[in-house]
Amino acid sequence: MAPASLLALTLLGGCEGCGKESASSEEGEGRPSSIRSGVKVPLPEGWSAQVAPDESFQAGPPGRPVLRVDLRRGDGEQMPSVDALAERVRDELKDFELSFDQEEETERYSLLRITLAPQLADGGVGLEAPGFFGARRVGNDLFLCASLPGASPEEVRLATEACRDIQVQGALQ
Repeated sequence: MAPASLLALTLLGGCEGCGKESASSEEGEGRPSSIRSGVKVPLPEGWSAQVAPDESFQAGPPGRPVLRVDLRRGDGEQMPSVDALAERVRDELKDFELSFDQEEETERYSLLRITLAPQLADGGVGLEAPGFFGARRVGNDLFLCASLPGASPEEVRLATEACRDIQVQGALQ
């Protein structure tokens, strides 16, 4: 994995003006940024992060987010299994051909990497694209992760690793 920096997120519900701030992994190698939250996501070198208008955390190479993370405070007990993630993906992406490439599950996270291709009206299949969906439990909180359209296979791999390693200061891992 490329060298990673820890980055603090501002995924606080109702945080007035948080979406206008952006955070960058360029603040100092290996040093967390000083944003208020205490949530840490290890990002690959050169990636930056911001809070989107919908209050999701998004990160990726400059100007192109490839990772989305949504925080569900207090929902840690509801972490879905890999099987539940796969079922949800099948339901949500029923107009796509799916290949389940990697499934990983522990008591702390469930990760699912896929390849998907749209089913065409003529019965064919469109261009394949990589993707991933994940859930990470930290203490009582649940973090839902997904790759965004346009991510390369390497970016999906790096986003998967970032989701796997989400931390909260002071939370039981």
